[in-house]
Amino acid sequence: MSRRVPERDAPLDPATTAVLVIDVQKGIFHSGAAEARPYFHRTATEVAVPNIVRLIEAARAAGAEVVYTVIESLTHDGRDRSLDYKQTGFHFPPGSREAEICDEVRPRPDEIVLPKTSSSLFNSTVFEYLMRNIGIDTVVVTGFLTDQCIDHTVRDGADRGFRMVCAADACTTDSEARQKNALSAFKGYCRTASTGPLVRELKELRQVRCP
Repeated sequence: MSRRVPERDAPLDPATTAVLVIDVQKGIFHSGAAEARPYFHRTATEVAVPNIVRLIEAARAAGAEVVYTVIESLTHDGRDRSLDYKQTGFHFPPGSREAEICDEVRPRPDEIVLPKTSSSLFNSTVFEYLMRNIGIDTVVVTGFLTDQCIDHTVRDGADRGFRMVCAADACTTDSEARQKNALSAFKGYCRTASTGPLVRELKELRQVRCP
């Protein structure tokens, strides 16, 4: 018996949706990045982070899950990191300031935070297991960087049977060209939408469920 395939552009259902915030942490997004990574810092400050805040607030109000992941080793010497992270020098020790989530998007006490040591959290965390347990089938992806961890997560999630949604203006990378190329490259694996429509969908369904 065949089952109905959900439409890629179907409205978000808060009961089965998680907003995922990727790598919005002090080791990535900080004042020192303004000079070294001007495009990233400007677009993160002016566009991506404010839109992440909007999505988080809408998700909480609608009863949807909000989940965070950060680059953070499980060991102080980083021996548990992926080979790629070792080669590129990514190592934020457990409990370090660099691994802390930025104040603007700080999680609430009962929200899930998963440390990861790979580009896609599907490969180094129990995210999939947790989402299955909670009943999540749709993941709205936000954060940093669009052409690295966002890209990898979107593709992995799609292959694992999740309906992936990229909030295009709630993620960014190091240049406009990289941003556009990434969104174009993985558009076949997800729904791509701006923050405004996603927030409206969450609010509308919340109003229907909780008049």
